[in-house]
Amino acid sequence: MTLDRRSFADKPTLAKELAESVADRIRSAIATRGEASIAVSGGSTPGKFFQALGKTRDIDWSKVTVTLVDERWVPETSDRSNALLVNEKMLQGPAAIARFFPLYSGGEVPDAAAVAKTNALMAELPKPFAAVILGMGNDGHTASFFPGGDTLDQALTAEGPTLALEAPGAGEPRITFTLPRLLETDALYLHIEGDEKAAVLDKALADGPVAEMPVRAVLRSGAPLTVYWCP
Repeated sequence: MTLDRRSFADKPTLAKELAESVADRIRSAIATRGEASIAVSGGSTPGKFFQALGKTRDIDWSKVTVTLVDERWVPETSDRSNALLVNEKMLQGPAAIARFFPLYSGGEVPDAAAVAKTNALMAELPKPFAAVILGMGNDGHTASFFPGGDTLDQALTAEGPTLALEAPGAGEPRITFTLPRLLETDALYLHIEGDEKAAVLDKALADGPVAEMPVRAVLRSGAPLTVYWCP
């Protein structure tokens, strides 16, 4: 495992540094492939990072596609929607012209037809990702790889690109990119904040089953991973 752990004094500094690193990856992908895609995480942690990245002016945002690592199966109008967070925090100002590919494709549940619709859209994503930014829960989940997930094994091994998952700690039904698809990226990041998350990461780095802390699948994948952390 190639793990680069970077610590920052506070959340604004981390957000600025992470945004600059991801922006570099986007510019590089556009320079080499003519376009770029990134996959970001939702939740409460990435708001400041989203704002910092969205304000970056020296990116040709018309050549950028943004999607989510995972999503709750709720409409974009729901305050539980990760898509709502991205639209409100990142896709403003210079980044407003970027394309956004949501994972939620309608309906009450992510049944086979709904997931097929999402996968058809995701097939249009530029490959590989320029950057994938993961988060991590206190239970050791990342993306929607939750302990006890009904399709966890598939989520960690299938080509995907996405599949549905339900788990005791997940709340709503979820849709998530599979791990193999997320690893198709120029750069992989883990963005965590607070002493509790640092302790969770240390536990995940120790011996133990992946099913207990699914983030271990990422940590043990062999992919280079850069951790951005602040208190």
